[in-house]
Amino acid sequence: MTDNPTDHKDPSDPRWNASVATEEWGRRHGGDDVGDGSSVALHDEETNGASRLGATEGVNGTDRPVRGPAVGKRGAAAGRHKRPVPGRVHVSWRHALAAGLVCFALWLVLDGPTLLHSAQDAPLGTRRTVAIDVLRPVAAVSKALGLSHVVGGANRAIGRTGNTGTGVLQVEGPPAHRHKVLPPPTRTTTAPPTTAPASGPSASTVPAPTATTAVTAPDGLAPLAVPTQSAPLRLLVMGDSLGIDFGQPLVNDLAGTDVVSAVLDGHIDTGLARSDYFDWQSELQRDITQYQPQAIVVFIGANDPQNFVDGSTSVAYGTPAWNAAYAKRVSAFMTAATATGARVMWIGMPPMADPALNAKMQHLNDIDSGQAAAHSGVTYFASWPVLSNPQGHYATFLPDASGNEVQVRAPDGTHIAMPGAQRLSQATIAFMGHQWGLVL
Repeated sequence: MTDNPTDHKDPSDPRWNASVATEEWGRRHGGDDVGDGSSVALHDEETNGASRLGATEGVNGTDRPVRGPAVGKRGAAAGRHKRPVPGRVHVSWRHALAAGLVCFALWLVLDGPTLLHSAQDAPLGTRRTVAIDVLRPVAAVSKALGLSHVVGGANRAIGRTGNTGTGVLQVEGPPAHRHKVLPPPTRTTTAPPTTAPASGPSASTVPAPTATTAVTAPDGLAPLAVPTQSAPLRLLVMGDSLGIDFGQPLVNDLAGTDVVSAVLDGHIDTGLARSDYFDWQSELQRDITQYQPQAIVVFIGANDPQNFVDGSTSVAYGTPAWNAAYAKRVSAFMTAATATGARVMWIGMPPMADPALNAKMQHLNDIDSGQAAAHSGVTYFASWPVLSNPQGHYATFLPDASGNEVQVRAPDGTHIAMPGAQRLSQATIAFMGHQWGLVL
């Protein structure tokens, strides 16, 4: 009877030693499919004995295996097929992709109104049009289901409200008391009495008729009433980012008189051109209703030289259609600002470091000054001479009242540095005092 080599292993057979070595090495390194005689025999047959030689060389005299080529290859395979770690969940790429798409869709619906607002702020073009077309129904669904309130509530919980950092509301000075607007002050003059001629029937004196003459300020309207601490002048400042640069020292300077209650309402990246992004006309109506200003200072325009939509028509900057449409918006703003009897001072744009932007500001100032001249109660004040060098060009540094050179413009060549804003504030207060007959 012949022994089966797989049932009766001969210790003198080198293959038996290789099998023992391989089995021992597999147990030590966590392999479950290494170490039986049949697997080694099969491996030997598949490799024509190459593995057997390598394994035999890996056995030393102490029966402790030394890793050879065959054992290393087999052990590496065993290490690659370890059992799954308990508690670890393996997810296919399809499931991961589906979960990501669901999360994206949920975020899109929750934050739809904010995304739509950002798309509306983008420059006119195909990308903006497509983004608005896609996001408008998403935002509508979000608002209809009340999902947009979730994002709003979360933002309020962490201290973020609205467009954080884009708006400034600053109130300075004594509290303003609303009161009934009085008619313009008048001055009554009486002509000297007329004496009848001596040859007349009588020498009686006939009183002359009285004449009423309205007192007017240089702007053609009645002077503003002299403000007091108990009845301060109510003044509103409105502007974009440059308007904020200038408006902050202006309201502080006016409030320092203790007879002016000044409010600054500023919003960066805004203008009259893109009412689809921020509607200054509506903002003006809200401010008039809330603060009932007697005087309004406007500094808006740095962002306006761009294409915009007028009704359903897109108008390109630099065309006659743009000039007409923009002038119409400026006119509507001035009309609304003066509708309740408030005086309006429109501040022109200053020079810019960039030649192209500088030319655009000059063009904008021409439109604004022309509209101001056509509206009673509106005074145009040119900031250009205040913030330019003696030649009328852009200047980063200008001398202050003491003759020291100070930086009047920001490094970007567009915005106004604090010394420049203070310089413009003082010039504006002096000008409004003259034009409005204002005594501070």
